[in-house]
Amino acid sequence: MQSLAAGLRLPTNGLDYTILAIYFIVVLGIGFAARASVKTSLDFFLSGRSLPAWVTGLAFVAANLGATEILGMSATGAQYGVAVVHWYWIGAIPAMVFLGLVMMPFYYGSKVRSVPEFLLQRFDKSAHLLASALFAFAAVLIAGVNLYALSIVVEALLGWPQWVAIVVAGLFVLAYITIGGLSSAIYNEVLQFFVILAALIPLTILGLKRVGGWDGLTGSLKSSHGDNFLSAWGGTGIGEANPLGANWLTIVLGLGFVLSFGYWTTNFAEVQRALSAKNLSAARRTPLIAAFPKMFIVFLVMIPGLVAATLVPKIGTPGSDLTYNDAIPLLMQELLPNGVLGIAVTGLLAAFMAGMAANVSSFNTVFTYDIWAKYVKKDKPDAYYLRFGRLITAIGVLASIGTAFIASSFSNIMGYLQTLFSFFNVPMFVVFVIGMFWKRASVKSGVWGLFAGTSAAMINYFWIYKQGVISIPTDQGANFVSAIVGFVAGAVVMVAVTLFTAPKPAAELAGLVYGTKSPGVEEPPAEGDSAWYRRPALLGWGAIALAALCYIPYSF
Repeated sequence: MQSLAAGLRLPTNGLDYTILAIYFIVVLGIGFAARASVKTSLDFFLSGRSLPAWVTGLAFVAANLGATEILGMSATGAQYGVAVVHWYWIGAIPAMVFLGLVMMPFYYGSKVRSVPEFLLQRFDKSAHLLASALFAFAAVLIAGVNLYALSIVVEALLGWPQWVAIVVAGLFVLAYITIGGLSSAIYNEVLQFFVILAALIPLTILGLKRVGGWDGLTGSLKSSHGDNFLSAWGGTGIGEANPLGANWLTIVLGLGFVLSFGYWTTNFAEVQRALSAKNLSAARRTPLIAAFPKMFIVFLVMIPGLVAATLVPKIGTPGSDLTYNDAIPLLMQELLPNGVLGIAVTGLLAAFMAGMAANVSSFNTVFTYDIWAKYVKKDKPDAYYLRFGRLITAIGVLASIGTAFIASSFSNIMGYLQTLFSFFNVPMFVVFVIGMFWKRASVKSGVWGLFAGTSAAMINYFWIYKQGVISIPTDQGANFVSAIVGFVAGAVVMVAVTLFTAPKPAAELAGLVYGTKSPGVEEPPAEGDSAWYRRPALLGWGAIALAALCYIPYSF
């Protein structure tokens, strides 16, 4: 089991613990306040579809601000340099815009309660059941990543053994989700978003100050790591060497298209926040609002990673007792005074709880609605599914505690997460995109495309890359290739199966395929939704243009 480097303990005092205690009290208070609004299973799992766009938008980005964002992306910055910007500007923003402009009308308009439920309407029960099982399994694994990352910080804070930190943190998240359901998770995520910023901004500023500002940082890294370490596209020509171990083609197709669209458009942990919005306009704006803070958060995780690579050049290298995951705790120990340290620790704990809560709340919804209510206990009273939802939440958290120990064996948890996304999200995306844009896609093509894509991605990673059949410099580069292989395999199998099996009747595709509408689902816009600054197209294309401009300083 990976543990923190020896001596990496935070010099906390009473002020830091007081700040942390106040935060935990507020979190539980929000949970109890949200409990009053939970009357039905829809309230528990989707907040009664009643929340405004600004709330769901901030929750959307905060749900992603877990282990991936804080420890994972800082570790990636320390390991691969400025290439970390790809996960934001090409690996997130275009897919978030596509979700808001193109896919949310299908999700929200069809009134599905989860992402897998859409496959039941578009394809059949076999595609729905396989997608539900794969998503539930993946959600527990990813929740375990966030729980493990949280345990790193708790170990640094209190000196507890990691297994104790994992269990205690998991039980705390269980408490506030079980009490208030999705509303508790979402309102806490809004709070957590601002607490996270309060933690990362001082760490970034003080880190830059320690290394002599941006010029001092870049000068040091150029001499120690080379020019490509500070360039987004440097050395990414096919056959060229770069820190990421990937070329421009695998970055654009593997990360920018397949992995990115697979994650942001089919990951129910994110989409669930949009489905809880009060109307279709708010649902469409949810990922578009989230895109703007998302594209700038990269600086708050990349710069600390670069600073750690400067201050501790041997971080993550063979023979060093510091892994890349230690970058953030290391800087907290080195740079932050008491009080600010308490805010930083609170912000990190908030981030990990937001990430874990997002996956647990999506897991309990899918397991209850898509597995239990559909195939095990049908047609029970709503109160039964509300009680079962709370029970399966507890089971999901306990399972996440177990999977946290799997995540602990990876020195860079971002690499582990990207591996999971290539296995589970990418094959689901190919089924969704073909099903939404090709009317002829047959009923049976969904399940076989999903099975083929998942199997191909796993075979490529475990039996081709890991066994040395093909040579790829890094695990991240291998993940990009696995994602492409999974996408292509799923698409080819869907087309082949479609040629030999019956399509779904056209009358049953209304509102499920591009160019069709479900009768009776049109709703009048809410007051103020027609304002120019709330137009989804303006928000979406504005985000795309701004993300493209962000690349310019790091591309030459």
